[in-house]
Amino acid sequence: MYAIVEIAGQQFKVEKDQKVFVHRLGVEEGADVEFDKVLLIDNDGDVKVGAPSVEGAKITAKVVSHLKGDKVIVFKKKRRKGYKKKNGHRQYLTQIVISDIVA
Repeated sequence: MYAIVEIAGQQFKVEKDQKVFVHRLGVEEGADVEFDKVLLIDNDGDVKVGAPSVEGAKITAKVVSHLKGDKVIVFKKKRRKGYKKKNGHRQYLTQIVISDIVA
């Protein structure tokens, strides 16, 4: 059984007991979180597609930790102009574990 759910503006394919890195959520570590914007549920071939979301479906997850992602280097250059700009970025992430999928 898997589901496609929208979390913090991004869509994820999730299964039970799966670890997922999402954009930073404003919840403390160890807390439970519910997501009700479930777009699709597949229960062993029985597919339910929402318009835009499946009625009554929800995903429960537990927040494991808050962390920062890998550094991404942004390098801009215009040839023959002497223009170079180097910038870095680390995204704030939250690691969650999917505990239950309710159809």
